[in-house]
Amino acid sequence: MKALITGASGFIGRRLAGELASRGHDVACLVRRTSLTAPLRNLPVALVVGDLADPASLDRAVAGRDRVFHLAGVVHAVDEAAFEACNAGGTRNLVEACLRAAPRPGRFVFVSSIAAAGPNVSERPATEGDLPRPVSPYGRSKLAAERFVLEAAARMPVTVVRPPNVLGPGSKELEQAIRLVRRRIVPAIGDGRPRTSLVDVDDLVEALILAAESPRSPGQTYFVTDGRAYAWPEITAAIAEELGVRGFRVRVPFVVQLLAARLAEAAARRTRRPPRLTREIVRAGRDHFWIYDGSKIERELGFRPRYAMRESVRRTVEALGSAARPAGPGTGG
Repeated sequence: MKALITGASGFIGRRLAGELASRGHDVACLVRRTSLTAPLRNLPVALVVGDLADPASLDRAVAGRDRVFHLAGVVHAVDEAAFEACNAGGTRNLVEACLRAAPRPGRFVFVSSIAAAGPNVSERPATEGDLPRPVSPYGRSKLAAERFVLEAAARMPVTVVRPPNVLGPGSKELEQAIRLVRRRIVPAIGDGRPRTSLVDVDDLVEALILAAESPRSPGQTYFVTDGRAYAWPEITAAIAEELGVRGFRVRVPFVVQLLAARLAEAAARRTRRPPRLTREIVRAGRDHFWIYDGSKIERELGFRPRYAMRESVRRTVEALGSAARPAGPGTGG
């Protein structure tokens, strides 16, 4: 396989690059001049400088590549137009570069998101056949990107993969949660009911490789999960148990989280920098179900998840090492 990966400097991308390289594949990574490439420097991969907004650089990047894994995009942006420009417009530019290539890549795997599908209207797991109902600018931009990809299916083999929240070593969100729990601080998220699907990063990487190699995947869309639904407090409890933390000093109620999000949005409007927290994000954990049926990729491609949430948390705590362990005998109490 001669693979090109966009977004390779990110959490999922660098795990994919490392796994493909370990299997002996020829891997090139599209990076911007401003990308943080340190995580890739010890891998046997080629770095190709380019940008999703620069079609000429994309033509050079895809030349001679028989597999393209498209992971690059933005999760935080100042407004809907910025989401559309990068996630939808950038995907369209990359697809068009692939269609111009001679020969064209033998497979285009697009890593989308459950945000493109939108939340469940009930606790029933959503399937790939359900009508998408994205509720956020990010989700709408990812759905638009999916449509650009699938419109090319008659001219190039394409596959769309929709992961839920991704856990495992390197997840910034999980690592931040671990740091908060070490300090015995926990946001009050959800109501104890199972509300979200999850997947481990290394299981997702395996699913992406299967999607790039299987003759059954072209033209298809797949959810990828570990097969369970989780309540948000269940994840916090797993972190606390792994760290040996018993009891919390500070519980952050929903109204305080909402206020913090409002302030972050106001700051973003002044600075034109994307907010890390929004009211939309805060409400998503309380008001919606994000549960998806991952059986299609299991039936069609033979995907089998290896790690449940607890194993993902344990692996992340171990990867953080001593920095993630409670300090001193009084931490648990």
